[in-house]
Amino acid sequence: MVEEIIFRKFLKFLEEDIPFWDTTTDAVIPKNITIRAQIIAKQSGVVACVEDVAYFLKRLGLEVKELVKDGDTVNRGVQVLEIVGDARTVLVIERTILNILMYCSGVATEVRKLVDIVKKVNPRVKVAATRKTLPGIRYFEKKAVAVGGGDTHRLSLSDAILIKDNHVMIVGSVEEAVKLAKERASFTHKVEVEVSTIEDAIKAAEAGADIVMPDNMPPQEVAKVVEELKKRGLRDRVVIEVSGGITAENIAEYAKLDIDVISCGYITLSARALDMSLEIVEVIRR
Repeated sequence: MVEEIIFRKFLKFLEEDIPFWDTTTDAVIPKNITIRAQIIAKQSGVVACVEDVAYFLKRLGLEVKELVKDGDTVNRGVQVLEIVGDARTVLVIERTILNILMYCSGVATEVRKLVDIVKKVNPRVKVAATRKTLPGIRYFEKKAVAVGGGDTHRLSLSDAILIKDNHVMIVGSVEEAVKLAKERASFTHKVEVEVSTIEDAIKAAEAGADIVMPDNMPPQEVAKVVEELKKRGLRDRVVIEVSGGITAENIAEYAKLDIDVISCGYITLSARALDMSLEIVEVIRR
């Protein structure tokens, strides 16, 4: 079932690139030509969504060898996939599959970098993504985060309760927002509150929030939040997730603190794609 959903996603991507036909391939390439092609990494990094691309290609009737696995670190020049089959089919899907592989591998590479930095400072702290994903490819982005060693965080709005500043603005207070969430939501849903002040962090914890998220606070302010929660005996009752403006350059400063999770939006919005190419290496039958 999941595989069928993934296949349909790829078909949707392909429909965007070929709404009618591939004008170039149809004009230049005869039918019934079989080729062997390789997808090659042109940069070092962590590969992601290889198995998803391979599954899609197999469903199109192509023979595929997965030469690396999701989560593997590859160097420049390493072969990622080998494809044998109809030349026209390969040329039509070339850019679509490369875009997914390159983008998701870029995400996985950046996540792995952050995870490695944090582990050296505080192995207990998790690196997580956010819902700041591109429409239509969240599944692939979240999978890339996971294979990079990160936590996916919420996959959708249905997963957990995250009370943000706009919710509080409408309801009137942090306490009221948490109270309503506790009363109306399923017991299976944890309640997280985004806070921008020490006072709101304390209010959220006292109201019964499961997770407190200091947002866009510098490390020294987050340290004060932790200290105040400890003074009131609240620290061990909540998970502390810090978020907002965190990058590879400053993540170690946050990891030094007594926190549990560091979430970064840029890893799915701004990660640099890992360059790859598809090269036809043999024309097997003309």
